[in-house]
Amino acid sequence: MQSVQPGWTQPLPPTHKPGAIPLRPLGLGDMLDGAFRLVRFNPGATVGASVLVAAIAMAIPLGVTAAMTFTGDSLDFLGTSLEDPAYTPGTSELIGMVTAFGSYVVGAVLQGFGMILVSGMISHVAHAAALGRKLTLGQAWSATHGKRWRLVGLATLFAVFGVLSWIVAAVPVVVLAVVVDSPIPAIVVGLFMIPVLVAGWIFASTRLYLLSVPSLMLEQNGVFGAIRRAWNLSRGQFWRLLGIALLTAIIVGFASQIVAFPISLVGSVVAVVAPEYYVLATLGSSAIAQVIAAAITTPFTGAVTNLQYLDQRIRKESYEVELMEQAGLLSR
Repeated sequence: MQSVQPGWTQPLPPTHKPGAIPLRPLGLGDMLDGAFRLVRFNPGATVGASVLVAAIAMAIPLGVTAAMTFTGDSLDFLGTSLEDPAYTPGTSELIGMVTAFGSYVVGAVLQGFGMILVSGMISHVAHAAALGRKLTLGQAWSATHGKRWRLVGLATLFAVFGVLSWIVAAVPVVVLAVVVDSPIPAIVVGLFMIPVLVAGWIFASTRLYLLSVPSLMLEQNGVFGAIRRAWNLSRGQFWRLLGIALLTAIIVGFASQIVAFPISLVGSVVAVVAPEYYVLATLGSSAIAQVIAAAITTPFTGAVTNLQYLDQRIRKESYEVELMEQAGLLSR
């Protein structure tokens, strides 16, 4: 046996790392580095999927606005109103404006729906990358078979819960505003309810939703089973999970703003120089910025979230042993 001299510590055995992450409890640096490695290792099923969804969704408002701009005069009134503040748009012009911005809303909703599915794909991509395996875009999509509508249902459930929470909180404020002559009680209650709602939303998102998506996609769980699983995995880890999620959001938000700013600036310049193309320039630059933001935000955020899921399973269930077996590093 090798002797250990006093004052010296015996070195730890090397960590197994068949893929993007070391198979041990992960630190913040491991997660951020692993997320970068995951995206670089498999850009097609991460960045490619996000860009494809965003581009298809944003093509709707861009196409509608371009067609209305070049085939009619229903959007010309913005340019005219900039030159003549006294100008009043007619009914057809207002309808054109509503149609243009309505198409943008439709595109944004479709993009949100698509990104929910992309998040499910990234769960499988992250799990495969941890084992040193690469999934194609088609393989990642096929891996979500049988879970897609559950994933949409999970996201819809939390969206409805959020809306209902705001409605319930607004009821006492509205009642006080109607019943009491002074607006002060309604204002006081409203100011109290806002931080309570925000705190509740942060808590629910961290404990119930954050880890429920990878749990739903990678385990044999239904919607409510995934929520229970997320609750159990996040027990005692709230502040750690929240801190990493917030830091990730700040990083991707800052990066996407830097990349999207020149596009927004070009759109603003075009709108000023050529007012007749104001709507097209505004919506067009916004649509392109959305596509670029999607290429950065969804893959990296999804990668970090799934690495948090793997980390919690490693910490609480010694999941690294199963991962080593799946990677062929250990025999069953």
